[in-house]
Amino acid sequence: MPSIFHFAFNVTDLAQARSFYGQTLGCREGRSTDTWVDFDFFGHQISLHLGEPFATARTGRVGDAMVPMPHFGAILELPAWRALADRLAAAGCAFVLPPQVRFEGQPGEQWTMFFLDPFGNPIEFKAFATEDAVYAHQ
Repeated sequence: MPSIFHFAFNVTDLAQARSFYGQTLGCREGRSTDTWVDFDFFGHQISLHLGEPFATARTGRVGDAMVPMPHFGAILELPAWRALADRLAAAGCAFVLPPQVRFEGQPGEQWTMFFLDPFGNPIEFKAFATEDAVYAHQ
């Protein structure tokens, strides 16, 4: 079995979480109780628990942008990243950082987008031209 990352965090409404993570993002639902629900988040496990979401602020400087910290997300293959960007745009997603290429022509060139889930949890999705580029030095 490959290593699978697990991340648990708070949301305030499980029905709304199921709609966003299940329908908008297309994540498959796993186990659940009346206080939490698991999702297959692009090959990794997230557990959404009822509670107060963590505080975030735009304190992460990446190039010329200030991005929300802390945040989580996934790295997708470029076609899947583009399809997700299109799906989010069609759903009326208010992007914190719209889909774009960052560090173009440099080591670590990446496609990125930031948005918030309905509870204010920041999410970033990235794509790279090759797997080696994920850890390329600037």
